[in-house]
Amino acid sequence: MSLRAKTLFISGASRGVGLAIALRAARDGANVALIAKTAEPHPKLAGTVYTAAQAIEDAGGQALPIVGDIRDDAQVEAAVAQAAERFGGIDVCVNNASAINLAGVEAMEMKRYDLMQDINTRGTYAVSKACIPHLRRADNPHILTLSPPISLEPRWLAPFTAYAIAKYGMTLCALGFAEELREAGIASNALWPRTLVATAAVQNLLGGEEAMRRARTPDVYADAAYEVITRPSRECSGNAFLCEDVLVEAGVTDLSKYSAAGPDAELAVDLFVDAVNPPGRAG
Repeated sequence: MSLRAKTLFISGASRGVGLAIALRAARDGANVALIAKTAEPHPKLAGTVYTAAQAIEDAGGQALPIVGDIRDDAQVEAAVAQAAERFGGIDVCVNNASAINLAGVEAMEMKRYDLMQDINTRGTYAVSKACIPHLRRADNPHILTLSPPISLEPRWLAPFTAYAIAKYGMTLCALGFAEELREAGIASNALWPRTLVATAAVQNLLGGEEAMRRARTPDVYADAAYEVITRPSRECSGNAFLCEDVLVEAGVTDLSKYSAAGPDAELAVDLFVDAVNPPGRAG
């Protein structure tokens, strides 16, 4: 199944994983509406919503860049309406926008706590809610939320309980929507990488260049997302997938091609995950 002429609405796709997913869809000839706050270049963050849109069109897709804040309901609703009017509907909603702060409870500023809850969990809920009326009219509708499997192991709750709440909240949205929308045939799944992924967040917040050398490229996320959102929606819903597992199931035999520092690099496991590779699979 191809994404040609399908429309994706992606939050926070001006760079990183969100942009990688958009570019993979664009290679099929998809339409991509992207909402992000970055309208002007940032000294520490490459790319804006406009440079992302140009990259999408260069890759073969049609782009609609929208400057907006998913914490604002009116902006979300207006952005979704604009996308649906421009492209004639919405087929896929990708909840990519996310904020991260790994401080413990005593160090966490409540405004940082609120920011994570508002962008991650509430933003996922608001963007999905706005897209659902359009997804109901799509042929193969999908909601894909970039969040981890839920584990209540203490090591994944401390010392970053606030971040765990925010990311698990996204996954609860994904799993709850799956059941609520099952009869409508709208798929809803969560997707998360087994390893660190080479993004600005990893470089700036999770270990700098050393962490980037131990990461996989955003393509591991983009290729896995593509596999999920091109599956029949009535047959693939209610899952919290790991990227590498999806790719292996799809027939990928060599995961080393996704290593950011080359096939021999020692990879670092991501938060909320136990092992770099699926059981029985190396590389």
